[in-house]
Amino acid sequence: MEKNINFIVKEDEKNLRVDVLINKRQELISRTRIKNLILKEKLTLNNEIIKSPSKKVSIGDTINLKIPEPEIASLKPYEFKLEIIYEDNDLLVINKPAGIIMHPGAGNYDKTIVNALMHYDKDSLSNIGDELRPGIVHRIDKNTSGLVVIAKNNETHENLSKQFSDHTIIREYQLLIWGKLRPSSGRIETFITRSSKNRQLMEVSSSKGKKAITNYKTLEIFENQKTPTLSLVECKLETGRTHQIRVHMNFKGNSLVGDDKYKKKYKKLKNIDFDIQNSITKLNRQFLHAKTLGFIHPRTKKEMIFSSLLPQDLNNILKMLRNTEELIIEN
Repeated sequence: MEKNINFIVKEDEKNLRVDVLINKRQELISRTRIKNLILKEKLTLNNEIIKSPSKKVSIGDTINLKIPEPEIASLKPYEFKLEIIYEDNDLLVINKPAGIIMHPGAGNYDKTIVNALMHYDKDSLSNIGDELRPGIVHRIDKNTSGLVVIAKNNETHENLSKQFSDHTIIREYQLLIWGKLRPSSGRIETFITRSSKNRQLMEVSSSKGKKAITNYKTLEIFENQKTPTLSLVECKLETGRTHQIRVHMNFKGNSLVGDDKYKKKYKKLKNIDFDIQNSITKLNRQFLHAKTLGFIHPRTKKEMIFSSLLPQDLNNILKMLRNTEELIIEN
């Protein structure tokens, strides 16, 4: 059933963005969802349709936001074995393998995590987001592996979305990069926007886009005559922008091993260990794994933290690197 949110702007709310104000009044509705509803012309300000989420409000303005009944997803189930780390009546935590995308989109409408979830239990997924994204609260890239939380009902979806927008979710990734980071640990804070040269890529900007914050630390450096210099790094995200880690590492001059979109050119070493070279060359994904995921359970209010091991193909590369000489470990 369609729901209506109605209120009048108070004195202490003047000059706020309308999407910020609605989110302030209705905390359980994420700002992303409010923005999408506004773009779909579901908002009126003083009985006039407003299409801009950034519209500023004045004292006495009358706000009306229509929240339509969620659409029923028309998706084909996909028989794909999900690695379920945790499940209860409200949510699922899955360990996504590399090579599969999160939800249907251009070029792939039926072999995604969403389609696999429809096969697993189509009647237990939230449906307040996009019709093609039931249950999906957040995403990781196709060629990234690791932990993802799935909402089984709308209340859970709203609560988790708010935790993501408030940047209170714990997200830690492990990655292997070319070269060494300087300093070896630190914080990267920039804006990230869509690339003007290639709309499929993102880039760092000094003035436009969304703020992106990545905290990183070097775990190991592999440096000797048999291998190019490589570093195992841990990144802890404060924000979750599209391709954030890949863009930030590229910005530092240290792209990810296996990344086919954000990559630097490196000299081929004549004496490189053949097995290591072969393993890196055949890696059909970026060396990036969502290792840790933590959040407050929407119903029990208890903190939940999950961790997953590196996939075998990534771990094998580390094993080979660790067997070479002159391994440097930085604390």
